[in-house]
Amino acid sequence: MRGTLHPITQYLRRAIAVFKEMGFSVLDSPEVVTEQHNFDDLRIPKDHPARRMQDTFWLTDGRLPRTHTSAHQIPAMKDQKPPVRFVVPGRAFRNEATDATHETMFLNFEALAIDKTGQITLAHLKGTLHHFLSSMYGPNVGLKFVPSYFPFTEPSLEIYAQVRGRWIEMGGAGMVHPGVIKNMGLDPQKYQGFAFGVGIDRLVMLQHGIDDVRYFYSGNLRFLKQFVDPEPIQRGGKP
Repeated sequence: MRGTLHPITQYLRRAIAVFKEMGFSVLDSPEVVTEQHNFDDLRIPKDHPARRMQDTFWLTDGRLPRTHTSAHQIPAMKDQKPPVRFVVPGRAFRNEATDATHETMFLNFEALAIDKTGQITLAHLKGTLHHFLSSMYGPNVGLKFVPSYFPFTEPSLEIYAQVRGRWIEMGGAGMVHPGVIKNMGLDPQKYQGFAFGVGIDRLVMLQHGIDDVRYFYSGNLRFLKQFVDPEPIQRGGKP
């Protein structure tokens, strides 16, 4: 019997291949993290709304299912020296109401690049994202940045992509804040970098023209069987 990979898994494997071609390594990471790594290291203040019970699932020991894969920026940099370029794919969890573009669990895709000051700029961030989107959707894909605010980047930007005439918010991006660079154990006068986090679920929606992210997690086999896996799994084969 033939099986097939979930459409989000199919997309994620293609995305990882694109970033590997650009020289990014891929890091694995735990889904349960400390408050220090998820919030404090990233300059998210104690009174930030994201820390409230309404936005974050808290465990009884004070840890939490990560709300973003940015939680692994500092731990990953403790064992690496610049220049570094890596991506961290994985599930993230947020205690929020679900709708057509939001779920309590979603697949986050974090990218971080750190090098000496002047070696990495916003132009590199835009070029990386444009190459990624062009590789996934073709040369006519649209990309735009909208000024925003995140505690861990400065300047901060929201990323929007246009595919088949439809614009959708992908996630957030920006130049890594000097305070976060310092938390990595680096001198912010000597090093800088960019980071972005995108929601893979929304990008799969763009690829297939799906208008509700909840379909992917419904368990409806009639829906899932529409997505042909180019590398199907056979019983007894590699998972």
